[in-house]
Amino acid sequence: MIAQVKSKYYTPEEYLELEKTAQIKHEYLNGEIIEMAGGTINHNQIAINFCRAFPLNINNQDYYIYINDVKLWIPDYRFYTYPDLMIIEGEPIYQSDNNTIVTNPKVIIEILSDLTQNYDRTEKFRAYRSLSSLQEYLLISQSSYYVEQFTKQDDQQWLFKAIEGENNCLSLTTIDFNISFNNLYQRIVFSNQC
Repeated sequence: MIAQVKSKYYTPEEYLELEKTAQIKHEYLNGEIIEMAGGTINHNQIAINFCRAFPLNINNQDYYIYINDVKLWIPDYRFYTYPDLMIIEGEPIYQSDNNTIVTNPKVIIEILSDLTQNYDRTEKFRAYRSLSSLQEYLLISQSSYYVEQFTKQDDQQWLFKAIEGENNCLSLTTIDFNISFNNLYQRIVFSNQC
């Protein structure tokens, strides 16, 4: 989240109409339209690396994976957002008849930047947790070999695991999928550009 576009209250319908012709992407949060930060080359490459490695069929289960341009609707927070990556098990559930807005991700992945990392860890994660379908939340650093993994437990608490170091592997807890950091961070040049 960077800056508000205007302090005027917008309805969800007004936001969706404005977003159709917008030059840049915006989030919608309970009446406010918020301009989204732009991505970096590292951000884009990490998302591509993850998608390229993720199979759409695992153990006879079908998955859909969406990258960055599919909106997510979170009704409890009246929040439209564009997660960096979403994985849906089975068929996507759309908001009404709009097949560009999904409501049922099993896994959400955000790629961290200096500008968005606090927002991704706090307000955004709080909203994501309200989704009954969400089982796992990943925060991937684009400035070092580092991933924060949150997995929903039976008692509605979230288990946190930090994975750090070039020779590590990210193993999803809720889907039978692993990716080495060498593959996840392939072609990444770490610098202070985030």
